[in-house]
Amino acid sequence: MSTRLLLTPTEAADALGIGRSKLYELLRDGVVPSVTIGACRRIVATDLADVIDRLRDSRPAAPAAGAATD
Repeated sequence: MSTRLLLTPTEAADALGIGRSKLYELLRDGVVPSVTIGACRRIVATDLADVIDRLRDSRPAAPAAGAATD
């Protein structure tokens, strides 16, 4: 069985563990890139990992254990 290169929005939402409406919001905002083939919108599977990496890199760093906070 081969790995699929393109996912439907429903499949991409399932892979990310989010709802389809949230995925369409991320598509609209340009957070998740997509390609259009005819009337079909598809998400490149490897782009999902890139989105996760970007979101992870943009989150605030957790304070170190034992660090004093003001």
